[in-house]
Amino acid sequence: MISTKHQMFPKMAQKLTEEEEDYHDNSSLLPDSGPRVFKILPKWVSKASYYFDKEHYFYADHKIVIQESIECFGAVVWPAALALCQYLESNQEEIDFKEKKVLEVGAGTGLVSIVASILGAFVTATDLPEVLENLEFNITRNTQNLDIHKPEVRKLIWGTNLHEDFPKATHHYDFIVATDVVYHHTALDSLLDTLYYLCQTGTTLLWANKFRFSTDYEFLDSMSNIFNMTQLAEFPESSIKLFKGTIKEN
Repeated sequence: MISTKHQMFPKMAQKLTEEEEDYHDNSSLLPDSGPRVFKILPKWVSKASYYFDKEHYFYADHKIVIQESIECFGAVVWPAALALCQYLESNQEEIDFKEKKVLEVGAGTGLVSIVASILGAFVTATDLPEVLENLEFNITRNTQNLDIHKPEVRKLIWGTNLHEDFPKATHHYDFIVATDVVYHHTALDSLLDTLYYLCQTGTTLLWANKFRFSTDYEFLDSMSNIFNMTQLAEFPESSIKLFKGTIKEN
């Protein structure tokens, strides 16, 4: 059983307006009877080029420039990444990343990993081999001049070579984060196996996803069989839900 705890509009990247801050602050005053409700705040502007799109964001008092490849699903910023970045930025007491070990599954363009590192985490950003070059580029360009722990970029193919590449004896993470990794694809069982493997006792899973298909809810049911799942927030206009999970003890 899942317990409960609590469109984007283009404009130039900048700090929140007073109106946006008021809206964001008020969202935390909603009753505890259900998940806290948010909207994705307008914090980007699109600048298209012939082959790559460059998105400009502003999180945790830093401007972040993300290069996207329009020919690869894994190299595009999806809405759940924006939702999680916004939540992490605004709830740093609840989710404290300072000096914590964080692994991102399906890091894509690296936006979430970059924000997590700015918030003080030791980040490992993982994805498929064909995504890593663009991921490394974005992480380097946005962290090289900052006094933070630069995220490590590593290959992770769900369900493959987990014991060899991420041995539990030496690879323990405080947080596993994932955004929009669940959609209509054939690797959901491998994804579930990977999340189960990476989440040890003491690890917190943060999963944000746009719920598009019945399979998304079926995956959530499967997650609830092996994780203690709590819904932290939802973004109704974007059909995004944010969950926190911890592994169930045998």
